[in-house]
Amino acid sequence: MAETILVLNAGSSSIKFELFEVGAEDRLDSRFAGQIEGIGVKPRLAVKTASGRVLVDRPVPLDDAADVERALAVVEAWLEAELEGPLTAVGHRVVHGGPRFAAPVRVDETVLATLETFVPLAPLHQPNNLAPIRELLRRRPELPQIACFDTAFHRGHGELADRFAIPERLWEEGVRRYGFHGLSYEWVAGRLAELDPETARGKVIVAHLGSGCSMCALAGGRSVESTMGFTALDGLPMGTRPGQLDAGVVLHLLTAKGMDAAALERFLYHDCGLKGLSGISNDVRVLLASSDRRAKRALDFFTYKIAQMTGWLAAALEGLDGFVFTAGIGENAPTIREAVAHRLAWLGMRLDPHANGAGGPLISAAESRIRVWVIPTDEERVIARHTLAFLRGRRPGEGA
Repeated sequence: MAETILVLNAGSSSIKFELFEVGAEDRLDSRFAGQIEGIGVKPRLAVKTASGRVLVDRPVPLDDAADVERALAVVEAWLEAELEGPLTAVGHRVVHGGPRFAAPVRVDETVLATLETFVPLAPLHQPNNLAPIRELLRRRPELPQIACFDTAFHRGHGELADRFAIPERLWEEGVRRYGFHGLSYEWVAGRLAELDPETARGKVIVAHLGSGCSMCALAGGRSVESTMGFTALDGLPMGTRPGQLDAGVVLHLLTAKGMDAAALERFLYHDCGLKGLSGISNDVRVLLASSDRRAKRALDFFTYKIAQMTGWLAAALEGLDGFVFTAGIGENAPTIREAVAHRLAWLGMRLDPHANGAGGPLISAAESRIRVWVIPTDEERVIARHTLAFLRGRRPGEGA
């Protein structure tokens, strides 16, 4: 009977999952992927095979998926009916590893308690990432659960990149720049090395553009700088998060506007970004389709900031050889890619219109000084690889 690894990525209103079978020479084959979305509102379970065949697509009674824990039970019940044997292990995406965790770790009660202390650093993500881990620990303590961290890929930064200009005691307490979307950047760095080894060995910027957005500077495939910092609020404007923001604005909201910490947290995580700037939507597809001038302004601001951050990251790299678009917007919005390239023409970036419209993977024109790629991300496969490596006793980065 083949070993199987389940990958879970739990959010506030959905649980994404993918099942991998371990084949010969530890090859990982995806059997199916799916999600239960609309948790607590209008739950629905949908699963497809790797070839795209629909296995299930049905509504779930609200009482059965009123929260993440109960939704997990729905997923488990479906898996038990589908699988011929028990799971070998479960790999989880956990956004924040704090100063403690720089590599995947098997979660027990002690590790879970430590991860819970990082909730204030990622209040939008961490509680939901940990909810299924806690539930599985309670009901199936014998099942290996491996936490894989979005912050881990950035832990090799130089000290100057990770510091704030604040007293040393706060650095020692863990107040520093961490960077996020590391599982995505790890995948993209590996794929770029396969597609374009020469560029991958050089200086590359990756733009992870989705509901959450960040950019990462890679030197020889390793992260040296990222636009996100202490939390996932920093850097680029996002769907509902503001990105780079003068700390004085926060003080103003606390004092002049009378916001308390809870109201401020909700405002910064849910009411800003493209949603706040446009007053229309946090969805780039909606904004692109709108004729409202506010939608155009929001998208212009978005691409302006991407270009601005490119200059900052290029300075950290002391040059630029390649640029990669990834994640939902980066992979599927040629208009956004075109606008970014137009703003970066001063760097010698030129796109091939036909290749860009087709989604690449190589979208730069022949005369472009910078090689530009579109590389779909695959965080779930990275998590599965780390989980299998942990089970085999290999260190991160070691092959089979």
